[in-house]
Amino acid sequence: MTDHQILNFADHQSLRVHTEAGAELGDGEMAYLAVPAEFRVLACEFPVVFRYNAANENFSALALLGFESGENLFLQDGNWDASCKPLAMSIQPFLVGRPQDGEGQAQVHLDVDHPRVSKNGDGMRVFDDNGRPTPYLEQISEMLGALDDGYQASGDFYAALERYDLLEPFSMDVTMDDGKENRMVGYHLINEEKVQALEPGALAELHTAGYLEPIFMSIASLGNLSKLVRRKNKLING
Repeated sequence: MTDHQILNFADHQSLRVHTEAGAELGDGEMAYLAVPAEFRVLACEFPVVFRYNAANENFSALALLGFESGENLFLQDGNWDASCKPLAMSIQPFLVGRPQDGEGQAQVHLDVDHPRVSKNGDGMRVFDDNGRPTPYLEQISEMLGALDDGYQASGDFYAALERYDLLEPFSMDVTMDDGKENRMVGYHLINEEKVQALEPGALAELHTAGYLEPIFMSIASLGNLSKLVRRKNKLING
């Protein structure tokens, strides 16, 4: 269940948020939405893949953190074992909201039913005694803005990938040390050979639009698939 409310001091002056890592705090997800603007950072740790939404007829990117639903291999004994997090993970329990008519400035919303919302008085304060945002909330607001800007700009990026037919379906069977197979299906990758074969004019267009970096970062990120397998095997072997 979710209960989204517009964040404001009058209703949420005593709000505190748990900021530690933990599956019980909502971190137990195998993948999080990623936007092209953060591919460079995410490529250091996570495979970045793409998924097509047939209902909306559009693509989105995902940072993979595991192989099975509810599995986050970067959670280690209550600690976060990576140098970064996807923005969509970092901003919880907050999200970007807009007026019902879709017009107007984006607003900071809060999911009051999210497990990160403190029920016992522990956690980071969101407002100070004078009603001003705390440094924590200011940081969250910056990340929300980056995520929203990146999402709004991503449509043109995916349109360019489709225009040059750079995305292709991807599947992979991964056999773990215990003999169990994990089948990765339903994803797309950027075809590196097609990128390399693009005409100079197409490359110039993609470069001018700022798309070459996220393209190459997503390709480079696939080296993290083997690291993800090793994390899984380490968990299996204890």
